[in-house]
Amino acid sequence: MTIGFTSRAVASSCVLCAAGLLTLAPATATAGTGVLPGPPPGAGPRAGAPPASLLYRPGTHVRPRAGAPEVPDLSARSWLVADAGTGTVLAAHDAHRRLPPASTLKTLFALTVLPSLPAGIRHRVDERELRGIGSGSSLVGVAEDRTYRVSDLWNGVFLSSGNDAVHVLAALSGGWRATAERMQAKARALGARDTRVKSPDGYDARGQVSSAFDLAVFGRAGLRNPEFARYCALVETRFPDRDGGSYGIRNTNRLLTGADGVDRYRGLIGVKNGYTSEAGHTLVAAARRDGRTLVVTVMNPRSGGAHAVYEEARSLLDWGFEAAGRVEPVGSLDALRARPLPGQQAEPAAAPAARDAGRPDRPVPWMIAGAALLGGAGMALYMRIRWGPLPTD
Repeated sequence: MTIGFTSRAVASSCVLCAAGLLTLAPATATAGTGVLPGPPPGAGPRAGAPPASLLYRPGTHVRPRAGAPEVPDLSARSWLVADAGTGTVLAAHDAHRRLPPASTLKTLFALTVLPSLPAGIRHRVDERELRGIGSGSSLVGVAEDRTYRVSDLWNGVFLSSGNDAVHVLAALSGGWRATAERMQAKARALGARDTRVKSPDGYDARGQVSSAFDLAVFGRAGLRNPEFARYCALVETRFPDRDGGSYGIRNTNRLLTGADGVDRYRGLIGVKNGYTSEAGHTLVAAARRDGRTLVVTVMNPRSGGAHAVYEEARSLLDWGFEAAGRVEPVGSLDALRARPLPGQQAEPAAAPAARDAGRPDRPVPWMIAGAALLGGAGMALYMRIRWGPLPTD
C-alpha cells in the first residue's frame, strides 16, 4: 500500500534529520591567511600544554618561573627554541610567520627523499638532471656523465647546500614536481601547516614559505633519522671531481665548523643553514648538553651582518640550556601533528592529514548513518503521535 505524507509531516521530519546531522557533524573552521595565519581546523592542545593558538599570536611568547633568565632580545623576524626530546616550545617570536626558508627547506627534502634512496646506489648523472638550477645557486660541483654514490650527493646537499645535488636526487625520486608534492604531504603529516613547497632545493620561488615552527619540526624529525643526523653533523669530507679524483668540501654551518670568525658552539650537532636574497639568512640548529637536546630556528635577522643568524642562534641555545626547568611551555612541536585513533596506524605521509588532535575534520560514514537513523526515528515518532499506529498489509 502507499502512504501519503502531508507537507507539514515532511517538513518536520526534515527538521529532525537536519538536527541529527548538526548534532553529529563537527564544527569546522578555516585557517587564517596572511603573514600570521590562524590555527588550522581542529588545532588544540595536548594534555598539559597551552592552546596551540598561542603561538599564532604575534610577538614574543615566554612563560618564566621565578629565577628564569631573561629571554634574549633578537633582531630576527621570527625565531623559536624548543626541547628536541619532548617537543616542548620554551619560547618563540612570531613562530608561525610565513617567510621564505632558503636552504633550510632542504631539511624537509631530506626527510622526504632519504628513506627511498639507499646510500650505496651508484648513479651516472644525465645533463637533463642538471637543467633548471636557479641562477646564483650554491653548488657542490656535480658533473654530467660522472657516476656518484647517493651518499656523495647527500654530502653535497648537507655540507655545500648544493642545489645541483638536490636536482639529481629529486630526479632519482620521481622528478622535480613529484618531489615537491611529496614534500608538501610530508610537511602536513608532521603538522607543519605553514609550509608551501614550490622548489625542493629552497631556491626563492613565488609562494614558497615556511615558518620558524615548521622548520623546528623538520629539524627535530631529522635528528631522529640516523642517516640525516650523521649527514647534518659532518664537518668535512671528500667529493668526487670530474676526473676521477676528489676534493674537500666543508660544512657551511659556521656554528658547527667555527669558520669565518664565528666561534664553534659547544655541543652543536647540526642541522642546516640557508641564504637567498629574498629570505635573508636562515638557520635551524641543534645542540646537546648534559643529556638534553635543543633545537632552534632563526629567520632573517635584520641587523648584525651576515653572521647575525649564528650569534642569535647561539643566544637562544644558551638561554634554552640555562632556562631548563625554569619556564612553562608556550606550545609543542607536536601540537598540530596528525594522530591516529586508538588501534589505528598513522596515515601515510602521501595522504593529507585527516585528523588533528584526535578529532575528525569531516563527518565519517558512521556519523552520517547515525544522523539518518536519528532523523528516521524522529519521523516515526511524529507520525505515531499525529495519526496513531500505521496500518499493515
